[in-house]
Amino acid sequence: MRINSRCLRRQKAPLVILIIVIITLLLFIPRNTAKHYMLHLTYFTRPLWEKPEKPFTMITHYYAPGIELCELHNWKERTSEAKVYDAILFSVELDLLEIRLHELYDVVEKFIILESNSTFTGLSKPLHFKLNQERFKFAQDKIVYKAIAPPPLKKGEDPFKMEEYHRVSMNELIVSAGVKTSDWVLMLDVDEIPSENTVQLFRKCDGIPDIVHLQLRNYIYSFEFMLDMNSWRGKAVKYKPGIGYSHSRKSDMMLADAGWHCSFCFSTIKDFEFKMTGYSHSDRVHYDYILDPERIQKVICEGSDIFDMLPESNTYKEMFQKWGKLPKQTSAIELPKYLLQNKTRFSYLLPGGCKRKAE
Repeated sequence: MRINSRCLRRQKAPLVILIIVIITLLLFIPRNTAKHYMLHLTYFTRPLWEKPEKPFTMITHYYAPGIELCELHNWKERTSEAKVYDAILFSVELDLLEIRLHELYDVVEKFIILESNSTFTGLSKPLHFKLNQERFKFAQDKIVYKAIAPPPLKKGEDPFKMEEYHRVSMNELIVSAGVKTSDWVLMLDVDEIPSENTVQLFRKCDGIPDIVHLQLRNYIYSFEFMLDMNSWRGKAVKYKPGIGYSHSRKSDMMLADAGWHCSFCFSTIKDFEFKMTGYSHSDRVHYDYILDPERIQKVICEGSDIFDMLPESNTYKEMFQKWGKLPKQTSAIELPKYLLQNKTRFSYLLPGGCKRKAE
């Protein structure tokens, strides 16, 4: 059935008028309040102006102990194992980094870790990894580390410009770490942890597409609150000169259920505050109450949005499904092995452990 475009325009007209009225009203209220509501309006109208992401071609992920995995995936087993390098932009998440290095130590050639003395928004910060190197002594033989000091952002400059500086610096470090053509490079944020079984596929199998995005189980605050299975930005890339470190879509291929993404999974309220003001979307902090420690603790335990924002979605169906508090998970099955081996130490990351220390 063909839909008359004139009818569609008529249907949208009232909404367009409403948006114009709201924007006009925002001109007459305090600046911070206006910014806050403009951001809400942007999120709410997102399905009108942003198309859903093009669907990925999903690669079914098989795993069971003691079976030949390459054949199961219709790939051939390599005559010699490929080298896999894990490239990490590090900020403050020491616990997640420790869990990741333990998860991947046996399957990664080198961990390439880049750390900056400032955040993406230009705030000064300690070199946390450098100050805590003893903690990572178990992986010292596999760590390539570099600290950088980016030029300060000019007034009004976009924080994403600083983020780009970090990624260019990572490109240089990847080359100096000895990565060669046809080696695999993992490009995931520190809180995006591919499973050991996933990385084994890239080591052992031939015939894998040159760029594969990794579908990760998407958690927030801890492994108690699962958002969805829509974390896709992390990827494995077969390296060749000219390929840059990125955190954006570069392929239509995605390996299903390839690991975990634990966003805002910090052990202290202070770290939450730092992340909220120091990363590229700090524009969401318009009111002091957003950073109130008691409020942050409440949000962590009930599974609501830490910025008091609408869910990010390009369909209204998904937006309304995600609106409100997340359901609590009671299962800790198939989480990183090292996390479960250290259940008491990392209790805040597990179901029932939502209470955080102040600092």
